[in-house]
Amino acid sequence: MGNFAGGARLHAFDNLRAIMMWLGIVLHVCVNHLDGPSTLPWKDPQSTPFADLLLIFIHAFRMPVFFILAGYLAAMMVETRGVGAMVRNRVRRIALPFALFWPVVFALMGALVLVYAHLMARGTIGLDLHVAPKRPAGGSLLVTMHMWFIYYLFWFCMLGALACTARAFLPAAVQRAWQRGWDALSSHWWGLVLLALPLAIVGAGYRAGMLTPTGSFIPNLRELVHSGVFFTFGWQLYRNRAALLPKIGAHYLSYLLAGLATFAITLALFGVFLKAPGSITRIEAWISFSYGMTSWLWSVGLLGLFLRHMDRQNTVLRYVSDSSYWVFLVHMLGTMGFGILLFNAPIGALAKMSINVLATSAVCLATYHLFVRRTWIGVLLNGKRAPRALAAAGTSAVSP
Repeated sequence: MGNFAGGARLHAFDNLRAIMMWLGIVLHVCVNHLDGPSTLPWKDPQSTPFADLLLIFIHAFRMPVFFILAGYLAAMMVETRGVGAMVRNRVRRIALPFALFWPVVFALMGALVLVYAHLMARGTIGLDLHVAPKRPAGGSLLVTMHMWFIYYLFWFCMLGALACTARAFLPAAVQRAWQRGWDALSSHWWGLVLLALPLAIVGAGYRAGMLTPTGSFIPNLRELVHSGVFFTFGWQLYRNRAALLPKIGAHYLSYLLAGLATFAITLALFGVFLKAPGSITRIEAWISFSYGMTSWLWSVGLLGLFLRHMDRQNTVLRYVSDSSYWVFLVHMLGTMGFGILLFNAPIGALAKMSINVLATSAVCLATYHLFVRRTWIGVLLNGKRAPRALAAAGTSAVSP
């Protein structure tokens, strides 16, 4: 399952990241066709409960896996390059791309929202501020959109750097106890139960117990806790990778099957909630807990699955992984844009979803290949490309 002792590239994590990135396209296409209520102001006339189920399924593990991998990488950089180098790297690779791309993507998505609203109100493509979506009560028009992930990720890395600096002033016994505690949580089933408790606490205040990002530029404490626990897990996982990664790889199937059971419980509880949404308040806390358990079990199980069976360089997945940052930034322009083009198409929701996923994937990869891969944008997002011989040998560090 690879070398876990040093900072060499883990192809398993590259391959896992590639799959998670592509699932982001699937997830945001589902948003167009939800049968239930949506927090976003656009929706296709053709809906299907399958879109709701698929969204809940993917949402359970996709962002948790990303934050675990990001925490793992940040800890790797601290150990191999130092805290200062990690901070400089995160400024160049996260803060700077966010500052450059957010205004452009925000403006384009704003225009697409207006077109979508015109379609929903009048059935034709156009722009009319009279049918524009209303601003949510107490909300802001300026939001991070789907880029909330890298926005929070940057702050997590800065907090990690601060923690590394502060750790030097802690007694060695305290440092060892902290690491032993996380090692225990990472390697025992009851550890994941305990780690699901903060997810249940912060998620219980949301509809049906499922936390949804606000996209606010002012960090939300509940969202910080929810994502920060996964980031910290990844950080601590790197610190004891030699012992923990083989164990996770050996028991991945148990994690995945247990997650399937807790996901079934979540759906059953959600069904109870839908029948009596106002009278059973405590059910939301149980939904949040079982869904949090699913997130942990499937996230750790997927890490183990890829470590066990996908720890070899795959040319296609490596290419998709290399493109993942660019695709992450621009993919919602595709899911919304093709959603607009398919809005009045005389076909069902599943057909529209399939076409949109394929078209968005194709355009994102094509634009990456033509305009990003070997340009300054590619250097900005992914760093300088290693010589082919070194890349083939797998000596470069895992990308964010």
